[in-house]
Amino acid sequence: MNRHASTGTPPIPFVDVAAQRRRLGSSIDEAIARVTAHCQFIQGPEVFAFERDLAQFCGARHVVSCASGTDALLMVLMARDIGPGDAVFCPAFTFCATAEAVVLVGATPVFVDVRESTFNIDVDSLRRAIASAEASGLRAKAVIPVDLFGLPADHDAIAAVAREHGLFVLDDAAQAFGATYHGRKVGTLAAATATSFFPAKPLGGYGDGGAIATDDDELADVLRSLRAHGAGADRYDNVRIGINGRLDTLQAAVLIEKLRIFPQEIEARGQAAERYRAALADIVAVPVATNDATSVWAQFTLRVASETRDRLAAALRADGIPTAIYYPKPLNRQQAYCRFPVAPGGVGVSERLSKEVISLPMHAYLDAPTQDRVIAAVRRAVKSLL
Repeated sequence: MNRHASTGTPPIPFVDVAAQRRRLGSSIDEAIARVTAHCQFIQGPEVFAFERDLAQFCGARHVVSCASGTDALLMVLMARDIGPGDAVFCPAFTFCATAEAVVLVGATPVFVDVRESTFNIDVDSLRRAIASAEASGLRAKAVIPVDLFGLPADHDAIAAVAREHGLFVLDDAAQAFGATYHGRKVGTLAAATATSFFPAKPLGGYGDGGAIATDDDELADVLRSLRAHGAGADRYDNVRIGINGRLDTLQAAVLIEKLRIFPQEIEARGQAAERYRAALADIVAVPVATNDATSVWAQFTLRVASETRDRLAAALRADGIPTAIYYPKPLNRQQAYCRFPVAPGGVGVSERLSKEVISLPMHAYLDAPTQDRVIAAVRRAVKSLL
């Protein structure tokens, strides 16, 4: 076993995919073997079984699987005929895929600020952004709230604004599938919900994958066509422009097995988050736990003074503790996106968070002794930096 040079202790993984693999054991091997036996690698029976299982899990009428979380966002925008001249409102503090899908359909992402307490979209900033976009001649068409770090956004407030302005709501739940909001599961909080099965996600595959959950029968039919090059009655009857966006059967087979233990993993993540919160709340800003929502804790993200963050990361690294920065630049500051509009008043919270956030190891297999080591290292490092 490799050991950290300065501490002589085993390195701590940021996300321990190997521990989950050990728990799943032969079930994964057997699932993969079934696929390699029937050889239906594209749109095999496991794909449709996984879609059925995931729909039952979240309570949506339909789940349409696809090749990635980005494709999930893109396909919904395509299905809604969103394109040039249309404004789609996105938080500035998120991964680029949220805005990337908007640009790929030719529409204009308009960046909205987030709330400090939740890292999720600020409804007041959204209202200002809508008014500004419409005044500039753009058609306000959709909003993509992001359920960042595993915590659902304020979907009731967002839905109210959407109804007022005729916006389609596409929930970007790449990090939050399995969470709840007012007792409702992610997947039922918006007209369409996109998620990702990237390996590091709470429900992750062994490669890329994604899905869309919706109660809209017509939308689901269009999405199934879009993921297969716009196929109609058969694969050579193309009724619309689509993409090659199908989920591989092997990934579906793996995800079926992972979904079986997902509820237990969500509970374990919550327990790990509470241990972090209880042990660190007196020395750093820890993420909130709200009464109206549950988180799947895709990340456990602290906030520290911007001038000390890099030194904290270095001190933890010296102790064999990995950290990550989600996200070092808001989208409006990135080269590919800086030309797009920003809500009036700017996105000051997003700008500030990008300088202050730092995430600690978080996964369902973070046992108490390992977590105690992380906590001790954080406390020691923070005290040394005061």
